[in-house]
Amino acid sequence: MADAIRLRAHAKVNLFLRVLARETDGFHSIETLFCRISLADELTVERTARGVELESSSDSVGPAAENLAVRAAGLVLDATGHRFGVRIRLEKRIPVGAGLGGGSSDGAAALVAVNALADNAVPRHELLQLAARLGSDVPFLLSDAPLALAWARGDRFIRLNPLPAAPILILAPPRAVATTEAYGWLDAARHAGFRRGALALDLPALAGWGDVARMAGNDFEAAVFEHRPELRSAFEAMAGTHPLVCRMSGSGSALFAVYRSTRDRDDAAMQLGRRHGTVLPADTLAGPPPPV
Repeated sequence: MADAIRLRAHAKVNLFLRVLARETDGFHSIETLFCRISLADELTVERTARGVELESSSDSVGPAAENLAVRAAGLVLDATGHRFGVRIRLEKRIPVGAGLGGGSSDGAAALVAVNALADNAVPRHELLQLAARLGSDVPFLLSDAPLALAWARGDRFIRLNPLPAAPILILAPPRAVATTEAYGWLDAARHAGFRRGALALDLPALAGWGDVARMAGNDFEAAVFEHRPELRSAFEAMAGTHPLVCRMSGSGSALFAVYRSTRDRDDAAMQLGRRHGTVLPADTLAGPPPPV
C-alpha cells in the first residue's frame, strides 16, 4: 500500500454551454460539451496519522475548510473509517474563479488519491456519488474522458470519442467572475417565464473542430460581457487572431481559443501579449490524461 500519491488535476473548457430555465429547487439545468485540456494543477497526497492538512505555494486556494481537495479527502476518510489522515500539497497552475474547473479538478484528484491510499476501498460508483456532492462538474473531472456531453446540473454525462488534439490558448483576465454573480446577471437579462428551445445534437457529427465551431456558444457571454466590458474587449481581441473556436469557458472569466496549429497559437499569444490578462498555452486532450 502506497504512502504517497502524486496526480495531475486537469482543467476543462466548455465548447458549448446552454443554460436552461431555473428549476423549482433553485438550480439551473444546463447542456454542455466538456473538453479536458493539458493545463493542470498537481497534487501530492501523503498519508499521515490523522486529519487533513493542506499546503500550497499559492494564496489563491482560500481557506482549507472550503477547499474542494480538502473536502474530497474528508469524504473518503469518512467513508473508510478514518484509518489514517492525509497531507495535501497543491501546486496551482489553473487560474481560480475562471470557469476552468480548477477547484473541481483538485477535488476529483483528491478523491482518487486518498482512495488509492486506502487501497481503493471505495468502489468506483460510490466515488462518483461523492464527486457529485462536491460539485456539478466533479464527476466528469473524476473520469478519464477527454470529451463528454453533460446535462442536468452537469453531473450527468456521456463520454464521446475525443476530438483531434489541438493547440489551445487560455486568456485569464485579472478579475474573476463568481458563478452566483454570473447566474444572477443571466437571470436578470431573461424575461419572466423564459424557456430554452430544444436543440438537436448529432453526436456522430461531433468528430471534428469544424462541426464544433458551428455549434459552439455560451449563454453566459452576453450577460457577463455587459457587466464586464473588459472581457468583451478581450474576447474581441482573441477572436481577431482567427482561431477555429473562441468562447468564454463556464461562467467566466477565462476565455479560450482553439487553433489549427501550434504556430498559429503562438502567433496569437504574441499578438495578445498581456494587455488583457495572463495568456496560457495548452493543448486539448485526445485521450485519457497522461500520468505524472
